[in-house]
Amino acid sequence: MQPEFWHKRWERDQIGFHLPEVNPYLPQFWPGLGLAPGSQVLVPLCGKSLDMGWLAGQGYRVLGVELSAKAVEDFFAEQQVEPQLSRRGAFRVYQAGTLEVWCGDFFALSAEDVAECAAFYDRAALIALPEPMREQYAQHLERILKDGCKGLLITLDYDQSQMNGPPFAVTDPEVQQLFGADWQLRIGYEKDILGESWKFLKGGVTRLDERVYQLSKR
Repeated sequence: MQPEFWHKRWERDQIGFHLPEVNPYLPQFWPGLGLAPGSQVLVPLCGKSLDMGWLAGQGYRVLGVELSAKAVEDFFAEQQVEPQLSRRGAFRVYQAGTLEVWCGDFFALSAEDVAECAAFYDRAALIALPEPMREQYAQHLERILKDGCKGLLITLDYDQSQMNGPPFAVTDPEVQQLFGADWQLRIGYEKDILGESWKFLKGGVTRLDERVYQLSKR
């Protein structure tokens, strides 16, 4: 999936993946990770997620990474905050208080860039990627995040033959294969949410399982 795909989605406001509120799983399951106050949290492919504001409001330092400059600028405009701009390697960095969003290619991040990150939060990154890129994504997280890092991962699982992604179907066996060698995994919650998902019902999907994983890097 080429960067141009996502740039066009944002330019045309085709952002059905964006939630207009904080994801309810975040306040429910994030405290279970047991992070120290002030820890830095990596949010890959963050878009303009309100979850970043929630994390910052809980006292965490947030490092979001997003390809689309429009998404980043929309985020700060909607937060009614004027960010300071700077450069960090291949990234344009927008910063306001404890919130940083780096605009650029997630795969260009280095271990040095995220050396202070004690956790990551993924609501819509893994499921935004086709299968070959999901493996690349998991490998990159493993390379750049330090041992002991925690994570909260939310996935969708459905019959991919019934509807095209994104969001893509990610099964539990695939999550175990992608992360199981380097992370301790625990499913904190799973539910068939098809009845709450008009887009998938309209598309002819017959099952839509949402799972919440808590992770700890070995």
